This record gives sequence, C-alpha cells and structure tokens, in this order.
Amino acid sequence: MGHKEQLLERFKKHDATVGVIGLGYVGLPLALAFAEKGFTAVGLDVDPNKIQTLNAGRCYIHHIADERVKAAVASKRFQVSNDFSRLKDCDAIMICVPTPLTETRDPDLSYVEMTTLEIKKTLRPAQLIILESTTYPGTTDELVKGILEKTGMKSGKDFYLAFSPEREDPGNAHYTTTTIPKVVGGCDRDAGDLAECLYAQVIGKVVRVSSAAAAEATKITENVFRAVNIALVNELKVVYERMGIDVWEVLDAASTKPFGFMRFNPGPGWGGHCIPLDPFYLSWKAREHGIDTKFIELAGEINRSMPFYVAERLQLALNDRGKPVKGSAVMILGMAYKKDIGDTRESPAFPVAKKLLELGAELSYHDPFVSEVPETRSWPGHPEMRSLPLTAETLAKHDAVVIVTDHSKVDYALVAQHAKLIIDSRGVYREPRANVVKA
Repeated sequence: MGHKEQLLERFKKHDATVGVIGLGYVGLPLALAFAEKGFTAVGLDVDPNKIQTLNAGRCYIHHIADERVKAAVASKRFQVSNDFSRLKDCDAIMICVPTPLTETRDPDLSYVEMTTLEIKKTLRPAQLIILESTTYPGTTDELVKGILEKTGMKSGKDFYLAFSPEREDPGNAHYTTTTIPKVVGGCDRDAGDLAECLYAQVIGKVVRVSSAAAAEATKITENVFRAVNIALVNELKVVYERMGIDVWEVLDAASTKPFGFMRFNPGPGWGGHCIPLDPFYLSWKAREHGIDTKFIELAGEINRSMPFYVAERLQLALNDRGKPVKGSAVMILGMAYKKDIGDTRESPAFPVAKKLLELGAELSYHDPFVSEVPETRSWPGHPEMRSLPLTAETLAKHDAVVIVTDHSKVDYALVAQHAKLIIDSRGVYREPRANVVKA
C-alpha cells in the first residue's frame, strides 16, 4: 500500500493522529473539532501558559466553553504540549500560526518559517502538511515546500503538502469551525485528495480548488473584498456627515433593495487578524509582478485614517463645550476589535487610545470581555489598563465616552442617561440626542 492509500484509509477510519501547531483562535477550535470526531489531536504551542491552562480543562478564548476543553482533555483524544518532537507521530500536521506585517507593511512570515523548520526536524514519509495561516499566493509552494524538501524527501512522493485557509469568525454563533465550508488546494493532485478527505471527516462542506496557490488567493480575495467595502462606507460616512445626512439611515434604506446591494457598516477603522493585514500580502506579492494594487492601498489609507477621524470628532465636540482634550477624562467603550468577543488583535481602539493620550486625555475604558489590556504589538510600552465598572457614578465622572466597540452587554440607555458627551462610531444611537455626536 502506498503512502497516499495508507493515509486515506487512516483518515476515513478516524485512526490518524492530527497535529495542530498554534493554539489560538484558529488552531484550538480546529484541534478540538478533530478530537471530538474521534481523531487523536495533538495541539502544540510555544506558550507554556496556554498548555497549562488547557491541561487544567480551562480555555483562554471566551467563546469556547471550559467544559468543551475539559471533556476533550479527559477523553485523551486532545493532548496539548510544547514538545515539538511529537510531530513525528502525526499523520497530518496543520500550521495555524500568525502572519503579521512588518512596520513597512511587508509580509512577516517568520512564524511560518520557524514552524516549518520545526516540522523539518521530524519529517518522515507518509505525512500530510497543511498550511492554514493566511498568506500571499505561492507561499506553500515556494517557502514551505522549499524548506521541507531540504530533507531530501520530495513533496508529492514522500510527503504531501496543501493549503487550506482558516475562515474562523470568533463569536459567530451561526457559523463555527465545522459548519463553515473549507477550501482546500494541494501542491499536487494527491495532496489535494488527501487534504479534501481529511477535512471532510470533520467539516460539513469541503470546497476543492486546483492548487495551493488558488486556495491562498481565495482567502486573500475574501479579505480584500471586505477591506475595500469597509473603506467605501467609511468614506461615505465622512462625506454624508459633511452634508448633514445620517449614513446609518441611508444604509438602512439601501438594505431594503433585494438585489444589487450588500451591506457593510462604517466604524472607527478596521481590526482583527485578517482585514488590516491580509490585503497587503497580496499588494507585496503583486509588486513582484510589476503591478500596483491601487484599490487595496487606497482602502488601507482610508481605514487607517478612521481612528483619527473619531479622535477629531471628540476634539471638536469637546471644543464646542468649552473643554480641551488635554486634561479631560475620556472613557473608551470597547477595546475588542468587534462586538461580543474579547479579541483585541489590531483593534481600532488602540490607535484611538494612542491619539487621545497624545492629546493629553486622561484615559480609561470599559469592556465586558476584556478585563485588562496587556502589552502587545498594538500597545507597546503603554501602561496596562483595567476595565472600569460601567455605573452611573463612573459615567458622570468622565467628560466624554467614545463608543469604539458596540458590545451587546453594554447598557446603552444607562450611558445615554449619565454620560456628558458620547462619540458614537458604531451607530448605536439612531435617534438624535443632545449628548451624542456620531463619528
């Protein structure tokens, strides 16, 4: 029996060991999904705190219940470790590590490269390697394959290599890891067959494309589409504000058209691990081919300007009330990048906060999902802050409240009643109020 046939049989019988490298918002739910379907899932991460927390049956991701982790660990089908030598026992290995940007907005593939070098140390015949981290078309064929083939083994003959983009939407109760269609593309036909078979065991619908590069381009296209449309409505928001038109009223009306219109909402910028980063991977790769991606660059320029627009609206509103930003007590409502989750990656709250600090504001925040803001790439060198309770007394002590993230758990009636000034960047308040300024 050949390598391919051996793996196909093990996948179909759920008799395979699946390794998942990177136990964050993508890797952890993926590993749990395989464990819950009867596979042995080995989760690997360099963070010892994550390993300790998971082995204790607790979860550090808000929308994944502790009980789910506890049950998976107790079953012995979900095993977590920072011992990367365990990769030698895995029939399939999935790479779910960050792909950030450098300061100059070039791709930073150091995590992918380091992870692939770890896999190379124990690579053996009859293994399927799948990259899930979002990246530019060609990464799997050029970078990952190049590193692994330095072992002397050949992709498509000794081991198999594929790409399958993650499509996680943290906090979305309607679509989860196993119900979101999974796109897969192999570096060759056999790798594609294997990846398609493996994912089909745990995910409701698998969408096969012709190559790893096509799968990489699929994810980039999805996020470019969102980035450009978010930029469009953000620009419309600024234009309509100057005209005295409520963009939210316009969007509500436009959404009644049953065809030819897809709604996107404006906000204080963009956030999360995908939209602010992924389009620039394509821009970088396109320059290799002599093409300037004008839409992507313009969308980035508009979306990156929105936190400063929000800060400017606050500055002007305070000025109208005879107060400077300097010395004013300002509370940010919501540090997460989107509603009802605790994920702060690339949140627009950080550039808003930085600008207000530069202007001399006395800054605080409330977020029911983020108890404290740790030091991160988005918040380097700044003092840690802890979420304040949202009470009438707290609100009354502040000169202004800036709604950055519209969490459902926030009592907006309480905010409207007791806040002196509200800068609303999310369209929370639709009816005009004397203390609300839309941004």
